[in-house]
Amino acid sequence: MKINKEGLNIILLSVCLAVAIWVAVVLFLQTWLFIAISIVILAFLVCIISFFREPKRPYVTDESLVYAPADGKIVVIEEVEDKEYIEGRYLQISVFMSITNVHINWYPVSGTIEYFKYHPGRFIVAWHPKSSEENERTTTVVNTGKYHVLFRQIAGLIARRIVSYVKVGGPAVQNEKFGFIKFGSRIDVLLPPDTEILVSIGDKVTGSQTPIARLK
Repeated sequence: MKINKEGLNIILLSVCLAVAIWVAVVLFLQTWLFIAISIVILAFLVCIISFFREPKRPYVTDESLVYAPADGKIVVIEEVEDKEYIEGRYLQISVFMSITNVHINWYPVSGTIEYFKYHPGRFIVAWHPKSSEENERTTTVVNTGKYHVLFRQIAGLIARRIVSYVKVGGPAVQNEKFGFIKFGSRIDVLLPPDTEILVSIGDKVTGSQTPIARLK
């Protein structure tokens, strides 16, 4: 299993901490406690490594489709008013990533990156409606040549670091990686209001594989 580069330091630190705890347990605790604590530590390490896994997936692309930018569950489909870049009405589709999901983020469309901004903020639960406006987040706008597609990486209650590889003026290539959010989070995708929706609330989607909308 391949591990994403964003997790290497955390995994190394976790292994060092686990070894230190094991040594302390061997020196000071009884045998049955050592077995119980060892099981807990091993389970913790497996969870950490699993969180940063990078699955191998077939590369798919279709300029008429918008693909899921992350693994998770569809929690919002609604029309919203947005004023950050191009003021107007948008159709918002939001994907919530639980702590068990892969947390790599993929470009939902191809085009040129026109805008990027990091917003410091709060860390309320990612499924809360106010998280799109109040939480720590990044905003990226891609010009597809016909449309502007805006998407946001949003930190959640546990997520404390958003990583983005976006560069203004550079290319966005559909279903290539553009970032990572550590430990639970959400991504909002804002599309033209006449976009055809291909998912429903509660649907589970696979990043870079599941079409969530079709552009007119």
